[in-house]
Amino acid sequence: MNTSTSAATSNALPNAAGFAFVESLAAELSSGKVELPSFPDIAARVRQVLSDEFVSSKQIIKVVSSEPALAAKLMQLANSVALNPSGQRVTDLKTAISRMGLNLVRSASLTFAVEQMRNSPSMASLRQPMSELWERCVFVAAMSYVVARSCSQVNADTALLAGLLHGVGRLYILSRSVDHPQLLADQTSYNEIVRDWHAAIAKCILENWDMSDDVVAAVESHEDLSRDHEDDADLTDVLTVATLLVSFNSFPDAIELNMQGVAAFDRMELDHEAVLAILEESAEEVASLQAALGSA
Repeated sequence: MNTSTSAATSNALPNAAGFAFVESLAAELSSGKVELPSFPDIAARVRQVLSDEFVSSKQIIKVVSSEPALAAKLMQLANSVALNPSGQRVTDLKTAISRMGLNLVRSASLTFAVEQMRNSPSMASLRQPMSELWERCVFVAAMSYVVARSCSQVNADTALLAGLLHGVGRLYILSRSVDHPQLLADQTSYNEIVRDWHAAIAKCILENWDMSDDVVAAVESHEDLSRDHEDDADLTDVLTVATLLVSFNSFPDAIELNMQGVAAFDRMELDHEAVLAILEESAEEVASLQAALGSA
C-alpha cells in the first residue's frame, strides 16, 4: 500500500467509525430505552422509591442504608455549608433526608452512581475525560443552586439536580465510545457527534428516569441562548445562566461580552455588576457543594 492510500484510509477510519457510532445512537434512541452503562443498581432502586411522591422517610432510609457509601454521601451533602449554614451537624439519615428533600436525595444518589460508573473496570480508559466531564456537571449544579436561590423563584434543589443532569447526554456518548476507540482519536468528529446528539439522548434518558417535565425541558433547551418566553425566569433560564457563568468563571472580563443577547440574563435582571457579585459572594457556598457532591 502506498503512502497516499495509507493516509486516505487512516483519514477515512474515524469517519467510518463516526457513522457506525451515530447509527448505533439512532437505533438506541428509536428503541426509547437509553440507559447509562455500568450504572449501579442502587441508583435504579433510589429512583424507584422516590417515584412515589408519598414515600416515607423510613422507606428512603431502608434503600439508602443498604449502600453505606451512598449514605455517607447523603450525610456529607446534608452537612455542607449550603444546606447547613448554622453549622449544626446532623448525624443520622432520618434528619439528613428531612433536611435535604427528595431532589437532593436524587442528586446525592446520582453523584454516587457516576462515581461508581467512572471507577468500573470497563471504563478504565475513559476515567480522566469522564472525571473532567462530571466535575463540570458538579460545578454547574452548584452554580445553578446559588443562581436559583439568589436571582429567581425557581426551587434551588431542583436547579441543583438539573445542573447535575445537564451533561447526562454527553456522559452517555462518552461511556458508549469506550467500544469505539477510533472515534475518540478524532476529536473533531467526536465533538460534532456530541453537539448534534447529546440533547436528544439526555431527554430520552431523563424521560426513562421519570424526571419532572421542567428538568427535562431545562436539560434539553438550556443551550438555546435566544430562547424567549413571556413568564418569569424559569428553570431553563437558571441553567442557561449557571452554565455560562461556569464557562467564563476563570475569565470574568469575558462574562459581560458573553451575556449580550442572552435573554435569560434579562429575565433575571442580571447585569455584569450583579453577576460578579454573585460569583464573589457565593464562592464558599459553591466550593462546599462541589466538595459534598464529589468533584475531585
